[in-house]
This record gives sequence, structure tokens and C-alpha cells, in this order.
Amino acid sequence: MAEASPLYQTYMRAPLRFERGEGVWLVTETGERYLDFAAGIAVNSLGHAHPHLVEALKNQADKLWHLSNLYDVPGQEKLAERLTSATFADKVFFTNSGAEALECAIKTARRYHFARGNPERFHIITFEGAFHGRTIATIAAGGQAKYLEGFGPKAAGFDQVPFGDLDAVKAAITDETAAILIEPVQGEGGIRVVPNEFLRALRDICDENGLLLILDEVQSGVGRTGKLFAHEWAGITPDIMAVAKGIGGGFPLGACLATDEAAAGMKAGTHGTTYGGNPLAMAVGNAVLDVVLADGFLRNVQDVALVLRQGLAALKDRYPDVIEDIRGEGLMLGIKAACPSADLLLAMRGEHMLSVSAGDNVIRLLPPLTLTAEEAREGLRRIERAAESLTAANEKKSLQG
Repeated sequence: MAEASPLYQTYMRAPLRFERGEGVWLVTETGERYLDFAAGIAVNSLGHAHPHLVEALKNQADKLWHLSNLYDVPGQEKLAERLTSATFADKVFFTNSGAEALECAIKTARRYHFARGNPERFHIITFEGAFHGRTIATIAAGGQAKYLEGFGPKAAGFDQVPFGDLDAVKAAITDETAAILIEPVQGEGGIRVVPNEFLRALRDICDENGLLLILDEVQSGVGRTGKLFAHEWAGITPDIMAVAKGIGGGFPLGACLATDEAAAGMKAGTHGTTYGGNPLAMAVGNAVLDVVLADGFLRNVQDVALVLRQGLAALKDRYPDVIEDIRGEGLMLGIKAACPSADLLLAMRGEHMLSVSAGDNVIRLLPPLTLTAEEAREGLRRIERAAESLTAANEKKSLQG
């Protein structure tokens, strides 16, 4: 009988043990190579062992690891200046994760209204299918029963409406509403893209009602959709934005970005973090921006994404019993399966290709942003073989039945 693991049993882990990574490839302890279209769930934005990131981390490791926020951290100033100059924001608070960035965003929105003499305005409108993290507040914001079950009363202050229903948004606004929180592309929810006109309408509603618009770009940000941030496709700006995953390229790093006005209530002592903004994270975050903000990088993401998207559309036509639809933007793509998505996930793994499941029977394709056109085509070949194997298995079942 196998010895019980000392780890919490909170994950359904695949029986794979990776020893090292090289760009878009992962290598197991036994030397098997896997094409990684999961990228740590959109985290390894520049692939595995990117030389510029490795160099930045090693150089910083020889100097300082941790200081706490009792002192100035020059890397924070540098990264914050680069993020604010490239976005709508004026202020940045650094965290270790996406959930922490969302917690900061929620607190910033509530504090904004409190500082203006309206403490009753703490409710935030969210959307069905959302995923904002695993803390008590963020599971309440996401509103999904499977994440709320067993953790006591749902935290107050989150009013959920159906995805894409503008009338429901308007009807949910009360004198207690502080903000609207939305992912421009729902990741966990099944790669559901929020239409540009819907985001523009939300911006207008917030302006008309004195609300703050909070965007969760933890998964869709830092070049994932071919723009630095996904909301840029809609031509709007939020008041507050949560960022993580790709900004650290694999190192734990998140950030809450806000305008001066939105962040005005966040005075000394109102929020804090022990590890957030540590020198190691700042060195890596700056190195990620060196690459992502370089001329032509985002254009290349768009070009390679087009190769992948067109190839997936062709596979959809050829294997309608496996692939129902293709969704997403840039290199944040989803295959809505016509069969159980778990079957497609396993078939792709059988072809030594990694992907990520999501809601609505969807498989997420989240490769490193450094993906080349040839690597995209290799991924398509492996998806094709997986679809072919599932089709053949279904035909065999039909004949036997």
C-alpha cells in the first residue's frame, strides 16, 4: 500500500514529475519532453528558464532577497514607474499573488467611498462564471458554489449578475454600490471574452453612477491577448486593476494598479504586506517588462496567435465530434469540447502536450508568449492527433454498440 502523502489533498495532480524546462518545453525526470501550452496557468509568460529572467534573478540573489516595506525598495519604484507610464494608473501596490492583488483592489474601492464620507458604499457587482481567487473575499466575489462550500457564510458585499447582462447590472446598482468588478476575458469560467461594447458600457455606467471600474487582468494581462492589457482592445481604462501571473514570468508577483483618485483613501497603515515588492520579485518583474515592452514583441504575439487560431478553426471543421468551438483572444485561447473536456485533455497529454481545463467544458491553451509559429504548428499537430484518437475511439464504440 502506497504511503500517504504529507501534503494537503487539495489537488488532482497529473502523474508527471518535471525536472527542467526549456522555452515552451518541459522535461520529466525520465527525459520525456512535453510541449507546454499551460505555462503554469498563464504564469510562465516568457517560457521556462528564459535567460534574461534567470540572469536578473541570479544577480539580485547575490545582493538582497528581502527587506520588508519598512524601507525604500528601489526596484519597486522602477517597476511602478514603468507600469504607470505604460497604463492608465498613477499608483501601484505590489503583492505576491493574484488573489492578494484582488484583495487590495477590493479594499481600495471600499476605502475610496469611505474616505468620501460614504462608508455604506461597499458592495461590488460581479459576474457569473467569474474567478477572482481563493481567499474568503475573492471566493465571495467569484460566487461559484463549488469554491464557497464548507467555508462558512459568504462574505458580504458582492452582488452577482449574469454574464453579459447589462440590464441586470443597472438593476443591481443601489445606494450601497461601490464598484463593478470584471475579467475582460474569463479564464476559469471557460475563456469567455467580454465584448468590447460591453466593457465600454460598464465604463459609462460607472461614470454615470459614481462607481469605480475594477478589472481583473490577472490572467489576461501582460501581453496575453496581444495587447499589454486586454481592456486596451475596448479603448477604455479602469479605475483599479489587479495584475499577477505573467508579470512575474514564474516568480510570485502581483500588483494592484489604480488612479490617484481611486487610491486617495489608501493612507499609511490602511494596507500592507510582508513579502510583497521584495527585491527578488522586483528584479524579475522588471526583466519581464524588458522583454514584453520591447519593440515588436506584442505584434509577434498577435501574429503567432493568428497561426494558432486559424489552425484550430481548421481542426474544428475536421473534428466536429471533438471540437465544438474556438474561443479567446491572442494566446489566451479555449477549445470548447464536443466530448467531455477531460477526455481531450488526457488525449493531448498522451501526445505529450499540456493544457488546462476550465469551466463550460473548455480546454485552455495558454502557451508562453515567446511561442514561435513553428511551435504553434507543432501544437496543432499534437491536438490533431489527439482529436483523431478520440474520433477513432468513438467510431469503435459505435461499431461495438
